[in-house]
Amino acid sequence: MNINNQHHRLILQDIAHRAMLERGLLPDFSAEVQNELQNITPLKVKNNGSIDSPELIRDMRHLSWASIDNDDSLDLDQLTYADVLPSGKVNIYIAIADVDSVIKKGSAIDQHARNNTTSVYTPAQIFPMLPEKISTDITSLNLNEDRLSLVIEILINPEGELEDSDVYKAWVRNHAKLAYNGVAEWLEKSSPIPESLTNIPGLADNLRIQDQTAQKMKKLRHLHGALDLDTLEAKPVFDGDQIRDLEIETKNRAKEIIEDFMIAANGVTARFLSVKKFPSIRRVVRTPKRWERIVVIAKQHNFKLPESPNSKALEEFLLIQKEKDPLRFPDLSLAVIKLLGPGEYVAESPDVDVQGHFGLAVKDYGHSTAPNRRYPDLITQRLLKAALETVPSPYQKSELDVLAAHCTAAEDAANKVERQVGKSAAALLLESRIGEKFDSIVTGASQKGTWVRLLTVPVEGKLVYGFEKVDVGDRIRVQLSSVDVEKGFIDFRKI
Repeated sequence: MNINNQHHRLILQDIAHRAMLERGLLPDFSAEVQNELQNITPLKVKNNGSIDSPELIRDMRHLSWASIDNDDSLDLDQLTYADVLPSGKVNIYIAIADVDSVIKKGSAIDQHARNNTTSVYTPAQIFPMLPEKISTDITSLNLNEDRLSLVIEILINPEGELEDSDVYKAWVRNHAKLAYNGVAEWLEKSSPIPESLTNIPGLADNLRIQDQTAQKMKKLRHLHGALDLDTLEAKPVFDGDQIRDLEIETKNRAKEIIEDFMIAANGVTARFLSVKKFPSIRRVVRTPKRWERIVVIAKQHNFKLPESPNSKALEEFLLIQKEKDPLRFPDLSLAVIKLLGPGEYVAESPDVDVQGHFGLAVKDYGHSTAPNRRYPDLITQRLLKAALETVPSPYQKSELDVLAAHCTAAEDAANKVERQVGKSAAALLLESRIGEKFDSIVTGASQKGTWVRLLTVPVEGKLVYGFEKVDVGDRIRVQLSSVDVEKGFIDFRKI
């Protein structure tokens, strides 16, 4: 294939489509899904303002709800709002899109979502878990639209501790569609207040309260051993249909508001189901896969970790290194993430003591905050609504066991598709630089191969020569030997 004469975007779309099929994921919606879509309409609030719904649903549309997401996000799953109490405690309200009201278990749309289990985000094309008419319109918490939601209310004290919580159904209305970068630049005092914030009286003050509360919650989690990991994520930047650069996405204060609130909400929903004696799907990172290698890396940095996995000790090491060498900290984070091993979904019975999430320092952790984008969240939403309505669980434990294993496998497949197409994009960008030499860090070492990430360009590739006696975390000098755009291969040799 003569790639120089073709648009990069079209090349990557073709690669992504084939990668989806090869990994058992569905890139396109079936005729059955399209037919079903024609008959779906959103639930409406009556013209006179009364609520047209069969159950008791609160009307919370008057609150200054706002969404904060990526600049280009159209599938809005969450809204947030804060209320300061006279005691100094803060009530945080998190509204989650009610997708279950529109997508019924066993429908053609549900079967498609069940197969893929997640939206797949590749550089040139997004493969949504749900049809865009659903995820970006009917169930998306869009600006100035009345939407049905599940609200998770959490009471946070001045120390950042969660003191109380509640889950209920409510009508909500998004009053401001905000973007992470604009909000973060304002919060971090490096740019003027976004115009979308000034249009809603009191919203700027409300976001400052949300930010302060999230930072207290984050600090408390880290005191309990949550890991401060910060990896480099590269996103191709297109100029028309051609890739011109790789842009690094970084954490910021606005992202941390959503991250910390969602971690808290996921804990609340997991415990809520347990109290109601319902089974659930949890997200866990079991005991680190290669703790002994993490101990060796820490020793290379003159830090002694205990022989048994200990998240608090690991967090202390990470904090020291972040302060000492912030420029290289993402590379250390990536090495630690690889050595910790991947998370997985597990089905839990309410009467069984559950394993927690090692990296987040939380014991009760489900997935419930992104039902437009992740199938485990839609499963959790159905369980929550059944518990609220005091009807039998829509899923038995045995069914959840099967779904948990499938969601783990399908999410792994989706991640591999995203990585493969991301590497194809990087290969397109690097194909003119074969023979160049780079500094790198080893990010993976197993029987399948040894992998390195470049320190100057956010690209990862395979070490095909000179991989003997190198391990995760080692710094080595490499030369780019070849690229294969079709397969997403980027190969290096040690020099």
